[in-house]
Amino acid sequence: MKTPSTADLPIFLCIAQHLNFSRAAVDLGLTPSALSHSLRALENRLGVRLFNRTTRSVALTEAGERLYARLKPAFRDIEDALEDLNHFRDKPSGNLRITAGRQACELVLLPIASEFLQAYPDIRLEVVESDALLDIVASGFDAGVRFGNRLEADMVSLPIGPNLRSVVVGSPGFFERHPAPQKPEDLQALPCIRHRFPSGSIYRWEFKRGGIDQEIEVNGPLTLGDVSLMIGPALQGLGLAYVFEDMAREHLASGRLVQVLADWCPYYPGLHLYYPSRRHVPAPLKAFIDFARNARDGKTG
Repeated sequence: MKTPSTADLPIFLCIAQHLNFSRAAVDLGLTPSALSHSLRALENRLGVRLFNRTTRSVALTEAGERLYARLKPAFRDIEDALEDLNHFRDKPSGNLRITAGRQACELVLLPIASEFLQAYPDIRLEVVESDALLDIVASGFDAGVRFGNRLEADMVSLPIGPNLRSVVVGSPGFFERHPAPQKPEDLQALPCIRHRFPSGSIYRWEFKRGGIDQEIEVNGPLTLGDVSLMIGPALQGLGLAYVFEDMAREHLASGRLVQVLADWCPYYPGLHLYYPSRRHVPAPLKAFIDFARNARDGKTG
């Protein structure tokens, strides 16, 4: 076995993290063919196969898994050591990757990010919009934004927005044709606009009153993958929609939409910035955490 250069090892680590040559190539600034060539050269020098790869999938071999398990913490220590140098700068620099759903981006993340990037011009922020419940560590993100009641237990979280409320709304014309529901169970007999998650599951409308929690599986003529698209069909009388209160506020004030089941729709924990518990938080992320906290407390500007 020829001893490989340590310069080859970040290539292996990046592929092992993504298990996708195209994504790893983007991260490393290489073409997929150049990345594949470098990996083959590394495997030849080591004398073992590190990945099983087909046209559809990439997976670590047993040898690859063992090498990844040994190298990952070592390179994390190196990254932390380099990251410590950021504390000697007037303002931190580097890359920051955050994932959030569309509503989280619009409601909280992008307004904070715009001011943050003006305050920290040496930080490059990438926001990846996804409503899927991603594993941010495995997907290579520094942090994510998610509703407080859907956070994983092993994550550190920071509320960055107010408590939120969802409301059931329909048009006046809809209620001329259908009775207004008096309790959540009544929704099952009414046409509703459903929401399908990226995982494929249909959202069950959640209600709470007097300590009683209910989840209702609604039916209806239209299913959408984005909650923000539901307002239009609801205004047209197609069905009832279950949306964020802020999305419907203007239409409720004008009378174009009518709210029902208000006493079953309490406030719940709003959007949180969450990130893995680590001994060293990267300087760009730490700067964003502090900025988001100050923005929430009205201390920016």
